[in-house]
Amino acid sequence: MTDLFAGEAPNSRPPSAWRIESRIGARQIAVVLLVFLALFVTGQRVEIGRMVSLTSEGLLATLGWREHSQVSAGLASLGRQLFPVQLSEHTEVSRIENFDRDHLPWLSRLEVDTVHEQRLNPRTLQMEDHVAQREVLIEPLGYLWHVAAKMVETIEIAVWATLLGMLLSFPLAWLSARNYSPNRACYALARALVSLLRAVPELVSALFLVLAYGFGPIAGVLALALHGAGFLGKFYAEDIETADARPQEALRAIGASQLLVMRYAVLPQVMPQFIGYTLYVLDRNVRMATVVGLVGAGGIGQELKGRYDMYNYAHVGTILIAIFLTVFVLDQLSARWRRRHA
Repeated sequence: MTDLFAGEAPNSRPPSAWRIESRIGARQIAVVLLVFLALFVTGQRVEIGRMVSLTSEGLLATLGWREHSQVSAGLASLGRQLFPVQLSEHTEVSRIENFDRDHLPWLSRLEVDTVHEQRLNPRTLQMEDHVAQREVLIEPLGYLWHVAAKMVETIEIAVWATLLGMLLSFPLAWLSARNYSPNRACYALARALVSLLRAVPELVSALFLVLAYGFGPIAGVLALALHGAGFLGKFYAEDIETADARPQEALRAIGASQLLVMRYAVLPQVMPQFIGYTLYVLDRNVRMATVVGLVGAGGIGQELKGRYDMYNYAHVGTILIAIFLTVFVLDQLSARWRRRHA
C-alpha cells in the first residue's frame, strides 16, 4: 500500500526480475520416457520399423534413386490391373436363359470370339490345344449398370440401418440418461447394453447374422443398425444429461410429465446435436455397408469380394471408383444440409 500512495505502480519490477517457473519436473519426464518406451515396444510388435523402411524404399524408387522396391513394384502392378476399369459386360449366349436375338438389350451387340481351350485327348491322355468359337453378347455399359444397382442397394442398407439404429437408440438413450432413468438398475443395464452394442464391430456381428439370416442385405442392415444404436444411444444420453435444467424444472413445476418435459424442454435443445450424430452415422453406414458386404451381407461389398477372388481387378477398379464417388457426393450433400440448418 505504501508503494501505491508513493506513486509507484504495482508489479513495477524490471523485466530481468521476472521469472517463469518451469512446470517440467522429474515426474513429467518419467511419464514421457515411459510413453516413448511403450511406443517403441509396441512399434516393434506391429513392425513400424519395417513399414517405414519399405515405404522409404518405395519413395526412393519412385524418384529414381533406387532400382527396385517391393512396395512400388506391387503398387505399379496393381495399378496396371485396376485400370482401365471395366464398363462392359460380356456374356456367352449359350449361358443366357431364354435368349431372344430379336430383342437385344439397349446398345448391346453380338460378336463371335475365338478362344483357345485345353482339352484332354482320350486316346493319348494328353492335354491338347483346341480352337473354339463362341457367340458373345456385349453390353457396352452392362457392368457399369450392375455396379450402380449394387451401390443403390448399399445406400438402401445404410439408410435402413440408420433408421433402425435411431429407433433402437431412443429408449436406450432415455434409460441411459441419469436424470431420466427410472432407477439405478435400469441405468446400469442400459449403459452396459449401449457399451456392448458399440464394442462389437459391425463385421463381427455381420458374420454371425449371415449364419442366422443367410447371405443378403438383412444381415448387413441388422449389423449396422445394432452398432449404430450403441453409438447413438451413448451420445443421445450424454446430451440429454447435459441439457439446461431450468426449462425442465419450469415444466415440472406446473405438473408436466417426464415425456412432456423431454418433448418441450430437452429435445429443442439437443435436436441440432442429434441431427449431426445421425448424419455422421448415415455417412459411416454407407462406408461400412461396403465392408460388411465382404462377408456376404449384401451390397457392393459382396460384388467386390467376388470379383477380387476371381482376380477381375478391372472390375474391382470400377467398384472402387463407384464407392468413392458415392461417398464424396453424400459428404457434399451432408455438408450442405448442415450449413443450411446451422
